[in-house]
Amino acid sequence: MARRKTPSLKGDARTFDPDFQGPTTNRNCTDVLCCMIFILFIMGYILLGLVAWVHGDPRRVAYPTDSQGHFCGQKGTPNENKSILFYFNVLRCASPTVMINLQCPTTQICVSRCPEKFLTYMEMQLLYGKDRSYWEYYRQFCKPTAEPEKSITEVLLDGDCPTAVFPSRPFLQRCFPDFSTKNGTLTVANKTLFEDGSGNTRNVLELREAADGINKILDARTIGMKVFEDYATTWYWILFGLTIAMILSWLFLILLRFTAGILFWIFMFGVLGIIAYGIWYCYREYYNLQEHPNSALTIYDIGIQTNISMYFQLKQTWFTMMIILCILEVIIILMLIFLRKRICLAIVLLKEGSKAIGYIPSTLLYPLLTFILLSICICYWAVTAVFLATSGVPIYKVIAPEGQCIHENQTCDPEIFNTTEVAKACPGALCNFAFYGGKSMYHQYIVTFHVYNLFVFLWLVNFILALGQCALAGAFAAYYWAMKKPDDIPPHPLFTAFGRAVRYHTGSLAFGSLIIAILQMFKVVTEYLDSRIKNAQNSIARFLQCCLKCCFWCLEKMVKFLNRNAYIMIAIYGKNFCRSARDAFNLLMRNILKVAVTDEVTHFVLLLGKILVSGFIGVLAFLLFTEKLPMIAYGPTSLNYYWVPLLTVIFGSYLIAHGFFSVYAMCVETIFICFCEDLERNDGSAEKPYFITPNLHGILIKKQPVPQKQKE
Repeated sequence: MARRKTPSLKGDARTFDPDFQGPTTNRNCTDVLCCMIFILFIMGYILLGLVAWVHGDPRRVAYPTDSQGHFCGQKGTPNENKSILFYFNVLRCASPTVMINLQCPTTQICVSRCPEKFLTYMEMQLLYGKDRSYWEYYRQFCKPTAEPEKSITEVLLDGDCPTAVFPSRPFLQRCFPDFSTKNGTLTVANKTLFEDGSGNTRNVLELREAADGINKILDARTIGMKVFEDYATTWYWILFGLTIAMILSWLFLILLRFTAGILFWIFMFGVLGIIAYGIWYCYREYYNLQEHPNSALTIYDIGIQTNISMYFQLKQTWFTMMIILCILEVIIILMLIFLRKRICLAIVLLKEGSKAIGYIPSTLLYPLLTFILLSICICYWAVTAVFLATSGVPIYKVIAPEGQCIHENQTCDPEIFNTTEVAKACPGALCNFAFYGGKSMYHQYIVTFHVYNLFVFLWLVNFILALGQCALAGAFAAYYWAMKKPDDIPPHPLFTAFGRAVRYHTGSLAFGSLIIAILQMFKVVTEYLDSRIKNAQNSIARFLQCCLKCCFWCLEKMVKFLNRNAYIMIAIYGKNFCRSARDAFNLLMRNILKVAVTDEVTHFVLLLGKILVSGFIGVLAFLLFTEKLPMIAYGPTSLNYYWVPLLTVIFGSYLIAHGFFSVYAMCVETIFICFCEDLERNDGSAEKPYFITPNLHGILIKKQPVPQKQKE
C-alpha cells in the first residue's frame, strides 16, 4: 500500500504545466462581499461630504469670532475693517474655564488695531474733561453703545468697556500683551507692575499666564492662516522644486537601465555627501551662536510665539541636529560595509528590472496616475474634515465677571438673556459666544463622522497603492513569463493588468487594504490616547506604550510585505486574497534564504536614491528660502515660517522619488516571485526551460546553499 504523502507546512511546490504562459486570462471576480462593502463605504463617504458641505462653514477657520458670534475682518460685514480680536480682560484667560469652554471667559470684540499704551477706564474719565481725544482713543476698544460718563460699576455690569487696556501687538489675529525682556526681566512696555482698572496692582507674570491660557486655545486653524500665507507666497517655488525632483527621479530610473552599478556609487557618495554637508552646516551654526549668543531670545519667547523657526536661533537645536546626522552617517557607512556582497546581487536584480521597464516604458508614467488619485483623496479628506470641524450653530454660555455664579457655563440666548432669571441672580453676567455646535442628531455624532472620515481615507489610500502594485505586478509578470523577450510580451501589458485588477479583483484589493487601514487606525487611536494621558503615565506605563508602538510598527511592516506578495499572486493567478496570501507566504518560506538576500537589500539601495533626490532638493530649497543662494535666485522675503515650504518640498520630493522608485521595487519583487515559481515549475532542460536569463539564474542559485543529502 502506498504511503499517503504528508502535506508540508510550507505548502506544495508548483509542478510543470505546459499550458502555463504567464498571468491567467480566464478569471472570476474575487472577494465579492468585500467589494460590495467597499462600495457602500465609498457611497457613505460621498454622502458624508455632501452633508458636511451643507452644515459647515470654512470661514470659521479663517476668521476669529467675537462674543456675539460675528467674524472679524470678513468682507461685507460691520467688522470688515476690524480683523483683530481684542479681550476685555485678558487676565481672565488664565482661568481654568478656558480649557472647559475652549474660549476665554471675557467679552471679546473686533478691533482694527491693538492698544499701544497703558490706560485705565478711570484714568480716561479723569483726562476726558481736559482732552476728549482720550475717549476717542479708548472707545475703539469698547462696544458701540458705550458712553464715557458711566461709572466703573456700571461698566462692569453692562460689559461695555474694558477696565484697562495694555500695550499689545497682533499675533494670530489676536491682541497679545507686548512682552519684552529687559536685563533678563520680563516686562510690558518696560513695566513689571500695572493697574488693572479695578483698583488692584497686577504683575506682568500674571499677564504671561493669561497669554499662555489664550495660547492653549489657539489650535491649528489659527496657525493655518500664516501657513496659508507662506504657501501663497512660495507655491511656484514649491512646484518648481517638485518638478525638479520628478525630472531627477526620471533621470535616475533611465540611468539605472544602463549604468546601475555606477549609479549606485552616485547614490552612496551623494547621500553621504549631503549628510556630511548637513553636519558641517549644523556645526557652523552652533559655533556662531556659541561665539555670538542671542541674549534677547528666551525660551518663553519661543513658547508664546509657537514659531518653530525661532528654535533655530538656539545653539542646542543645531547641536542636536548635528549629533543626529552624525549617527545617521555612521549607520549608513556600517550598512554599506556589512551588506557589500548582497548589494552587488541587488544591483544585478536592478539591471534585470531595468530591462523589464525598458520593454514596458508605460510603467514609468503610472506613478503620475497614483499621484493624481492620492491627491484627490487627500483633498477630499481635508475639505471634509474642515467642513465637519466648522459644522454647527453659535453656542452661547453664561460668563460671570469674576466667575462667581451658580449658572456659570450654562447655555443661554443672548437676545433674551437680560430678561431671564440668570441675569437677575448673577448681576454683571454675560451671555457670550463659546463655540459652534448643536443638539441635532448630526451634531451629536460629529466625532464619529471625523473617525469615519479618517478611516475611509486610510482605506482609500491603501486601496490606490494596492491597485498600483497589482497592476505593475501583472505587467512585469507578463514580461517575465515571455520566453522570447520582447517578442512574446503581450501588447499593452500594463493597461491589461490594470483592467483585470479593477474588473475582477477590486474586492481582493479592498480586503488587503482594509487590514492595513485597521492597523493604521488603531495606531492613530493609540497615539491620541497616549497624548491625552501622557502626563498621568509613570515610567512603566510609558515603557509598555513604547513596546506597543514598536510591535504595531513591526506588524504593519510585515502585513504590507505579505500584502505586496499577495497582490503579485493575484495578478498572476487571479485567486482571492486569502488564498493568494497563503500561496505567497508558502512560496517565500520555501525560498527564505533568497528572500533575505534580495528584498531588503534592494529596498536599501533604492532608499539611498530616494534620500539623494529629497536631500538634494532640500538643500537647494533651504538655501533659497533662507536667502543664502543669491547667485541663482532671490527667494521670498516675507515668510512667517520658512520651514513650512521647506518641509513641504522635502517631503513632497521624497514622495515623488518614492513613487518612481517603487516601480523598480515592485519590478524586482515580481521578478523574484516569478523566479521562485520558475525554479519549481522547470528544471532548465529543453522540455522545461527556465524563463529567467542565465546570468541572473546563476547568481541567484549560487546564493542558495546545497542541502547535505544532495552533497552525499
